Amino acid sequence: MNLPNRITISRICLIPVMMVFLLVDFKFYPEPITWNSFELPYNQLIAVIIFILAASTDGIDGYLARKNNLVTNLGKLLDPLADKLLITAVLVSLVEMGKCDSWIAVVIISREFAVTGLRQIALLDGAVVAASKWGKVKTVIQIVAIVAILINNFPFEMIGLPFDDIAIWAAALITIYSGIDYFVKNKKLLQLSNV
Repeated sequence: MNLPNRITISRICLIPVMMVFLLVDFKFYPEPITWNSFELPYNQLIAVIIFILAASTDGIDGYLARKNNLVTNLGKLLDPLADKLLITAVLVSLVEMGKCDSWIAVVIISREFAVTGLRQIALLDGAVVAASKWGKVKTVIQIVAIVAILINNFPFEMIGLPFDDIAIWAAALITIYSGIDYFVKNKKLLQLSNV
């Protein structure tokens, strides 16, 4: 197995570790990090570090695979799967923690399933649905929003700015827009494949 695929698999392996830190109530944690009115439990700090590490490997594995001519069918399967698992796992965890509205998680996850389905239809017809610029913007905004929520809106909480709420709403709206964009640009695939 090549290095890019190992990096992708490591991203998948980090997902349950991150979820444990988010969802399991360990009694041995020290007191939360506090500063003025801001408070951040250590388990969330560890989870956000794991999330950032996992999210950052997405660009690394793809870059290495293309640069070193190590693109494989396994990598083509695992890379988008790892991305979707990571975002889905953290959103479900945030809903469980009461930090994200369930409808936002459903919108974001549904878009991921829909675009994956479109890509599968394209593959059956021998076509490839390339990542769009809106898809990349969507990913960045989702990551920023999730990090903001995981760190309890620091430092914006200090000045009363609900940046985490604004960011997750922006993520939901851009997710919807990018999903529509994929389907509009690839509507011929749906017409050709007798769907």
